Amino acid sequence: MSEIANTPKPPYYAGIVSSHRTDGDDEMAQRMAELAAQQPGYLGMESARECLGITVSHWESLEAIRNWKQNAEHQEAQRLGHQQWYSSFRVRIAKVEREYGI
Repeated sequence: MSEIANTPKPPYYAGIVSSHRTDGDDEMAQRMAELAAQQPGYLGMESARECLGITVSHWESLEAIRNWKQNAEHQEAQRLGHQQWYSSFRVRIAKVEREYGI
């Protein structure tokens, strides 16, 4: 994913995942991006990967993030990520109160 998400005027929320991947499953990552985009409250996603991967998903509400976390297919991907694809990771949830750019 190389686009900058077109988000609405704040406030909204961001789920930020920072990770060190082992030999990851790129097909699963693509599937999760497609599935997230179908979830109510989803606003967009940005992702970059080198040695450290960072994915930021944007959401209308904390409830939308909770619902995404509870999605059964997403839970399976999380389980596999913890067991197989990530040597370390952090998830952070933040409220976006201001944004600007060109």
